[in-house]
Amino acid sequence: MEIFTQYLITFGWALTAAISMAVAISIGLKIFTWIAPLDEWQEVKNGNMGMAIIIASVILGMALVVMFTING
Repeated sequence: MEIFTQYLITFGWALTAAISMAVAISIGLKIFTWIAPLDEWQEVKNGNMGMAIIIASVILGMALVVMFTING
């Protein structure tokens, strides 16, 4: 029964981390698109790979910050 409790605790923390990361990344991307002087998503739709790499880097950077914050 103890192993089942540990699985539930682990699942709870994983769910908490997933929700925290989703909220943090969505807020961060909104701020990034608000600050930038051009429409990044339209540039990506037009095939601008440089802008796609920049957006991917922003997402990965925010994910690292959230990960280290959650891990303490």
